[in-house]
Order: sequence, then C-alpha cells, then structure tokens
Amino acid sequence: MSAAVQTRDSVPDVRSERRAPIEDKGIGRRRDDPTRLFERYRREGARADRDELVARYMPLAQHLARRYATRSEDEDVLQVAAIGLIKAIDRFDPHRGIAFSSFAVPTILGEIKRHFRDLGWSVRVPRPLQELGVRVQRATEDLTARLGRSPTVDELADACGAPAEEILEARALGTAHHAISLDALAHDDEEHSTPRQLVGEEDPGYGRAELGADLERLLMRLDERERVVLRLRFKEDLVQREIARRLGISQMQVSRIISHAISGLQQPPHLTGDRPRVALHRPPA
Repeated sequence: MSAAVQTRDSVPDVRSERRAPIEDKGIGRRRDDPTRLFERYRREGARADRDELVARYMPLAQHLARRYATRSEDEDVLQVAAIGLIKAIDRFDPHRGIAFSSFAVPTILGEIKRHFRDLGWSVRVPRPLQELGVRVQRATEDLTARLGRSPTVDELADACGAPAEEILEARALGTAHHAISLDALAHDDEEHSTPRQLVGEEDPGYGRAELGADLERLLMRLDERERVVLRLRFKEDLVQREIARRLGISQMQVSRIISHAISGLQQPPHLTGDRPRVALHRPPA
C-alpha cells in the first residue's frame, strides 16, 4: 500500500465530491475536451493539472466505489477508488487513442478489489486459498450454466484441479470477511444458543488417560517391591513409617526404595536394562 501512502495527501476530500454532477450523460466527462489537459500534465507534471483531472473524473471513481462499498466501509472504499483514479491519471497516455474512462475503470476496479483481497478479511486467508476461491467461483458459474444445476464438490475439484477438501475450504471463504461474536445469539428465538456453545473444548480426561497409560509403561520398568512402595506412598498417601510397618521393613529401606525407583523412572529406557524382579518381603505372621 506504499503507493497509497505516497498519493493520499493529494487525494481530494471524497466527502465533498460525493454529490458532484455527472455531465453530458457520461461519468467523468465535461463539455470541454480534456485531451490538452492530459497532454500538458504528461509534459509538465504540474500538481494543479492533476488536481483538476482528479476533480473532473472523481464522479467516475465514486460510481465504481458505490458498487462495492457497504455502510461500514463506505469512506475507505471511496478513498481507495480515488487512489486508483490518481494512478490511472498518472499512467494515462492521451496519444494512444482511447478514452480515459475506458483506461481508468479497470485500474480503479483493480485497486478496489486489491483492497478487499488484502485488507477485507476478518480472518487472514492464505493467498493460494484466495486464488482458489476465485477459480471455484468461476468454475461454479460455468458448470451451473452448462449442467443446468449446481455442480458437486467432485465436479468442482476436477474443474479446478484441486482436492475436494480444498474446494470446501475455498467455498467457505465468504464467512471469513466478517467475524461474529462468540457470545452473539445464534437464533433470536433461542435465548441461550450462542456460537460459543457450538465450539468444541479440550477434555482434560483424555490428557489424564494418556498420562496414566504412560505411567503404567514406566512402572513396568520397576520391580514388584518398588511398584508396591510407590503405590502406597503416592496413591494411598501413606507416610514412610506406615509403609515400613505394613511391609515389615525399616523406614530407611522405604526411603531408599522410593529414591531408587524415582531415579530409575527418570532414566532413559536404554540405560536401565532389565533389572531382576525382587520378591516382596512379607512381614512374619
């Protein structure tokens, strides 16, 4: 948008030009021939000549902008159309034998469409997907006219040379221009129906289940006594003195077993090796 920055200071106030008359039943045309004015501006590059040309053809830019502008974007689109008009004036060669309006219309429309393509999205869409959306729209119109019905996704995929999944994404681009609040009511007659209720949430139970499965695999690297001690300590929440009394061993042994087991769990599997399974020592009856 660097061109827009360079020329914005010379764009006449669109609001003051909005009701400018369209003379001679043609948009941006007056009774006098502007060819000499174009020739002088192209030869001398005077700012006053360009301002006069902009004022003369501003109704043309306004007419094209109103075809695309909405109430919320009215001023922005009008200013973009005015920038496109200035670019057309700077590039126009009166010696080519074509009317200025015929040259300016594609330039102004291209500037407006570029504005919507680059800045008119509430959700940023990748450029390849935007281009695919244009191809899908054209293919839809062609196939509808030829088949007499709306084309299927597979038919559009064949026509555009893209996977069906990308076709579906391209057809959904229309909803990316304007965002809605997650708290807005989905239907007027449903008091508590909001888009937020339709958005999926991550279930923490899946994470706990995965952690549990990982823990079970890790515990299989320990011998039976270590697994029992860890279960009593961290699952049943017994203190070391209670664990020692239940297993008939000393509290120091319990502390060493816990330290050794945790250290083994922290080691990579290839460093632990296969350790012998030690039978659990039972207290005497």
